[in-house]
Amino acid sequence: MEREQNQYSDAGSTQLGKVEIAPEVLQIISGLAALQVDGVAGTSGGVVSDLTQFLGRKTPKQGIKVDLDEEVRIHVSLIVHYGYHIPDVGRKVQEEIKNAVGSMTGLDVADVTVRISEVRLAGDDQDTT
Repeated sequence: MEREQNQYSDAGSTQLGKVEIAPEVLQIISGLAALQVDGVAGTSGGVVSDLTQFLGRKTPKQGIKVDLDEEVRIHVSLIVHYGYHIPDVGRKVQEEIKNAVGSMTGLDVADVTVRISEVRLAGDDQDTT
């Protein structure tokens, strides 16, 4: 039962009621922020997302996991273009996600974990978003 209370992040209360933000919203914000960083080819979500892509459905939240327990923690799995310095891309993604989520939701992101799951060569026609 306690897990249900943590399913949404409480972004504040007003006289009219509460404002709650679903984890899916944080996933989308994070995915779009990550895609803005030079060197990021897309997010990678494993077999299920690869099947979803095959069927023609693309979503910026694939490959992104949000934990809303005590603190907001975000885990991102990325595909990076060949030739970019991976640690720099990872750090920039962390900064962009933390800033985007913070500015759009008012939530403090405790930690952003970036996992590079693939390197995409130039000319590879796959579009992973």
